Amino acid sequence: MPVPVVKICCIMSEAEAALAIMHGASALGLVSHMPSGPGVIDEALIGRIVRAVPAGIETFLLTSLQTPAEIAAQHARCSTTTLQLVDHVSVEVHHHLRRLLPGVRLVQVVHVVDDDSVGYAQECAPAVDALLLDSGNPALAVKELGGTGRTHDWQLSRRIRDTVAAPVYLAGGLTALNVRHAIDTVHPYGLDLCSGVRTNGQLDAGKLTTFMQAVTA
Repeated sequence: MPVPVVKICCIMSEAEAALAIMHGASALGLVSHMPSGPGVIDEALIGRIVRAVPAGIETFLLTSLQTPAEIAAQHARCSTTTLQLVDHVSVEVHHHLRRLLPGVRLVQVVHVVDDDSVGYAQECAPAVDALLLDSGNPALAVKELGGTGRTHDWQLSRRIRDTVAAPVYLAGGLTALNVRHAIDTVHPYGLDLCSGVRTNGQLDAGKLTTFMQAVTA
């Protein structure tokens, strides 16, 4: 089984971006305004980090916006390689974004809660470049759209992985202690993490090293 690619999310600075890349991250997550959760930075800083990232490293703009025009305008300000749509949007939105942003990769987040989550993943998969399976809950009064530090039912994620053609990233509560089991259960294309490699909110070189060792063990 191929070793999953690793995306480090909630990048807060150019120094954190460089540290993540040095430890083997092939993608970075940059969090714009969210209703809840960690790692939010302003769009000007997102743009500066993107400009400092070397070629070949993907940059994901995490957006909670839901209309194609607003999302496209935000992308124009940030210029990432990839849009990570963290809230529930329709397939029509994906198609509209394809027309507006033909060179930008689209990744739809699926908050894995129940069988409906599996159905939503199957519906979205043909319209996007990848799915990201996370542990949030957009149905709450204050939406949880990521960064919860919680795992979810990986058997549901495996069902999604087995029934869609799009690559699947696994997120939600991943650490060096559970990532090997997560990989063996889901067989994801990629891994996405934030809190599992941080100490007091700061990216931790020691935790990054230990996590990467566990991934390749």
